[in-house]
Amino acid sequence: MLMEKDLNITRLIIFFRGRTGKLHYPTNVCGPLFEEELEFWGLDSNQVEPCCWSTYSIHRDTQNTLAILDKLDIDSEKPSEEEIARLFGYEEAYLSGELGIWQRIKPKIWALFDEPSSSPTAKVISAISVFFICVSVLCFCLKTHPDLRVSEPLLEEDDVNNSTADLETRPAWLDNGQPHVAFFYIELICNVWFTIELLVRSVVAPNIIEFIKSPVNIIDFIATLSFYMDVVVELTVVKRNIDKADILEFISIIKILRLFKLTRHSPGLKILVHTFKASAKELTLLVFFLVLGIVIFASLVYYAEKSQDNPDNQFKSIPLGLWWAIVTMTTVGYGDMAPKTYLGMFVGALCALAGVLTIALPVPVIVSNFSMFYSHTQVR
Repeated sequence: MLMEKDLNITRLIIFFRGRTGKLHYPTNVCGPLFEEELEFWGLDSNQVEPCCWSTYSIHRDTQNTLAILDKLDIDSEKPSEEEIARLFGYEEAYLSGELGIWQRIKPKIWALFDEPSSSPTAKVISAISVFFICVSVLCFCLKTHPDLRVSEPLLEEDDVNNSTADLETRPAWLDNGQPHVAFFYIELICNVWFTIELLVRSVVAPNIIEFIKSPVNIIDFIATLSFYMDVVVELTVVKRNIDKADILEFISIIKILRLFKLTRHSPGLKILVHTFKASAKELTLLVFFLVLGIVIFASLVYYAEKSQDNPDNQFKSIPLGLWWAIVTMTTVGYGDMAPKTYLGMFVGALCALAGVLTIALPVPVIVSNFSMFYSHTQVR
């Protein structure tokens, strides 16, 4: 058994026990192998010298990263039949050769809609899905353009009954007309595809509970439902019912969130989303320091502007100062509010510098996380 051990590690452990009393981590040895050797000799990893801690912990970070990438399911290789059977819980039936017809068809349909790299047909379906997502979002944006809206003709009774007061209370969006009818038919085609896709994916999902809990699927369901609600309202509710129309317009905003569905088709977007999840602690710390700085500088600029005679004072209250502090610390700088006194300008300069330093601190960590995930993905 002793002859099977790594001689380099054995030499280090002998020196640790017999001579130096210091245990160093050799950089030419794989981390898990070094841990196995320590366990064999009855040593604890905490006995590694502090100078080697950062190097020694790299392999643990790598193992965690690989485990995360396995969960993200971003491999470009086609999964084997045994892996698919294991995913659907059919492993025993697959090994015994007793798969039923539905058990054979279900994974194939699932692969078409959820594994773009599994076959040329799956790639085509993925491209169609991305196309309809982009068209749907584009239509949602374009139909608000005044040049792409048509004026709504008033009925005769409307012409007779509409008084000057009624016209003054008409909302701006109603005077702007309605979207061109072509947008309705384009959105109808898109939502028919989204409905079919959602139904098929829910039927063939390996785990229906996980499918329902997925935020992307929830967004897709609500966005698709909002379209059908729009159709029902147009057919059953009087168009002049402003309150219901406003609510419907607000619900339809969620259609923009369909862009998150693109993460199912792009490994890079999956990595980016998970990078923000992995950097949650740093982002939380960033928000905390931003809020702290915003409150402090809003209070300082409010009293600084009051310290001198200033007829053009725009900081009438601390809440107004909060808006100024936000756009200053985030380096946006709209210019709608600006201090006029020398003391206020000094506070503004400090606010801008503090914002730059605060935002810059977590950026390297986020970039490092993204680089780590992306590099391991490329290697895989």
